[in-house]
Amino acid sequence: MKVLIIYCHPSKNSYTYEILQQLKSNLKNEKIDFQVSDLYAINFQTDMSEEEYQREGFANLDIPIANDVKKEQKKIALADCIIFLYPVWWSDCPAKLKGWFDRVYSVGYAYGNDKVIDKNQVMKQVHQGIVICTAGHSNKFLEEIGIAKSMKNVMLDDRLGKRFNKKEMILLGGTLNKEDVRLMHSERINSIVKRIKKNFN
Repeated sequence: MKVLIIYCHPSKNSYTYEILQQLKSNLKNEKIDFQVSDLYAINFQTDMSEEEYQREGFANLDIPIANDVKKEQKKIALADCIIFLYPVWWSDCPAKLKGWFDRVYSVGYAYGNDKVIDKNQVMKQVHQGIVICTAGHSNKFLEEIGIAKSMKNVMLDDRLGKRFNKKEMILLGGTLNKEDVRLMHSERINSIVKRIKKNFN
């Protein structure tokens, strides 16, 4: 079993980074193999080039996939479970993660697969996908104003979609008063890791 963490936050002085450290520690304690793809640390290019648009917009599979995108696709190929960890900014993920989906979910790989002759180039169905978001507002508030539902629709139904067998989204809200929620969030991370292990035993 191998877990891939797609992590997106620019600062190590953040609550999201604290959650990453706890997640890594819990995975190590459970002896679960994992890899972190830190999008800011690797300076992942999020803007699609014009050549990439020509490939995506017109399904021109003769245009090669960029090497940085291939690296991310290879990480996905090795993963049994992918965890997306990021903060909620303006009701969605940071732009860098949105750009990751724009580029890594390339035509012929994550969609439009009927045109591909070599099925080894197609994204496999990943067994488990978990989305973990930190948010300043409480879960209750995000549910009341409909933001929680819209984020789940976008992430689980569209971005993860049928590409994942099992999917769930965890909102770690209330981080404006993080001392009040730290223990609860810690318990949720611990529970997530234990569920991951159980799913593969």
